[in-house]
Amino acid sequence: MARPITLVTFVLPSTLRHWVGDQAEVRVFAVAASEEEIPTLGAALDTLRRTHPSLEERLRDEYGHIRRHISMFVCGENARQFGGLSCALPPGAEIYVLPALC
Repeated sequence: MARPITLVTFVLPSTLRHWVGDQAEVRVFAVAASEEEIPTLGAALDTLRRTHPSLEERLRDEYGHIRRHISMFVCGENARQFGGLSCALPPGAEIYVLPALC
């Protein structure tokens, strides 16, 4: 049996669009780690690293964590409140990337 895959959309603020050819949205496939699991935000970022490495390194630090000054909202909910990188992604999820507010 194959690992679950879902197409997700990263919606970017204007400050990050430079790294993806001035696109407002980037679509990638998130692939689950195993047949029994579901795709996560971390899996989507792993794919983003392969397709847009300059953008991904602005979203995650050298340890692979979401940078402190970046917030990601999955389907309208703050991903940090739902496990951060382990946050489950439903099919067709939209991930809004925003600079964190103080």
